[in-house]
Amino acid sequence: MLKIGLVYFTNTDLTGHLMRAIRDQLKTLSCEVLEYRIRADEILNGRFVGTGVFQSLHDCQAIIFGSPTYMGNVSAQFKAFADATSDFWQDQKWSGKLAAGVTSGTGLNGDQGYSLGYMQLLASQHGMLWVSLDAPFSDSEKGVNRLGCHLGVTAQSLDGDVNDSDLKTAKYLAEKVVDYANKFGD
Repeated sequence: MLKIGLVYFTNTDLTGHLMRAIRDQLKTLSCEVLEYRIRADEILNGRFVGTGVFQSLHDCQAIIFGSPTYMGNVSAQFKAFADATSDFWQDQKWSGKLAAGVTSGTGLNGDQGYSLGYMQLLASQHGMLWVSLDAPFSDSEKGVNRLGCHLGVTAQSLDGDVNDSDLKTAKYLAEKVVDYANKFGD
């Protein structure tokens, strides 16, 4: 059984809705899911201290990262988590695993691509393989990728309501991760 980790921070819960859609889709695909929501109280003096999650993530075949986009990048909470991965970076414990990303923001062009690019770079530093979307902008056949980002899932909302197409895109990314995990698995 594939074990896939979901690691994310959410404040308004827009990113949380997307990650739960991924979780639910993964479960329909018979995956074991490790869902981990980064909490503000796990950051002391700017450092993520909830490092107990890392052992569980080491055992996953794929990790999907999620963070809202704030001021053109991932949230400080997600960045603190990412910085803490430097403790095992040299050992390349995540090398060969799959990675993907999800972000959200209030602007239609809120620079969400930078957040996904950061997540992709984090994955690359760990030797992970990035799973992107293979759906054209506003793919009418699949009903996904409304905002036309291929690095991962981007969502936009002014009022906290999640667009149905963005939720479908999150589920579609989950399917892509499972498909690649099955193709390149152990």
